[in-house]
Amino acid sequence: MKRAFKLEGLNCVNCAEKIEREIKALEGVNFASVNFMTTKMVIEGDDSRFDEIVKAAQGIVARYEPDVVVKKA
Repeated sequence: MKRAFKLEGLNCVNCAEKIEREIKALEGVNFASVNFMTTKMVIEGDDSRFDEIVKAAQGIVARYEPDVVVKKA
């Protein structure tokens, strides 16, 4: 499954890179990208674990950028 999200309020390039790196390391993730310029996050992963992956990704975003709102794109 592949899904895109909008990261409203993302304002740190370094944080975006860290978020992407940590999401890529999650079990079941096949592909992850965080584009700072477009504030778009794309995650592709195992269908059976996708909800778990998205929840973990939201936690990672909140840890680095607590004010960012993650919305489905």
